[in-house]
Amino acid sequence: MSDLMNSVGFDLDLTLADTRAGIAAVYEEVALRIGVFIDSVAVVARLGPPLEWELANWMPAEEVPAAADVYRELYPSIAIPVTTLMPGAREAVEAVRRAGGRVAVVTGKNARDAASTVEFLGLEVDEVAGSVFGAAKGPALAAFGAAAYVGDHVADIDAARAGGVVSVAVATGVYPAGELRDHGADVILGDLTEFAEWFGGWRTPAALV
Repeated sequence: MSDLMNSVGFDLDLTLADTRAGIAAVYEEVALRIGVFIDSVAVVARLGPPLEWELANWMPAEEVPAAADVYRELYPSIAIPVTTLMPGAREAVEAVRRAGGRVAVVTGKNARDAASTVEFLGLEVDEVAGSVFGAAKGPALAAFGAAAYVGDHVADIDAARAGGVVSVAVATGVYPAGELRDHGADVILGDLTEFAEWFGGWRTPAALV
């Protein structure tokens, strides 16, 4: 199989990176600074959609842009230092690279913070595409030449469909395996510790017959 067919896109939050503690801390600081109640526990329980969508749950629409600016100002110093790898994340990326494939991170997080997170975690990736969610990730996956997209959210399944690639869902986010399956994921993994074994079989010519 060609290197191109070995290339894989990954979501970031709750797929490669455990950002829950950092995101909660940033939302709590935003709430203090702008004087609006935000339940960080509720926020973390539904991670995935764009920042502005979440902020709209807590304040009038006209206040969202300013709050988003505060959030993005705080994120690098508060969230990134407490971000950790999800189980199997490094090994998953390394499995793709060992096969001669390329790795992209395609995420709803803005490109600056996504790239900084990837760098902080020491993940070797070829491209980072940010500020895209759901089917809007499709063009980035297609342009990268990904053969599969790995994510934890049902919207990541939509992303894979839009990009014309295999949808690999990991049950490490807010959706259990059954809901990911019902939404149409091609492959369901408990977490990324299972990725290398799946990828090793899937990328062989025999697995494609």
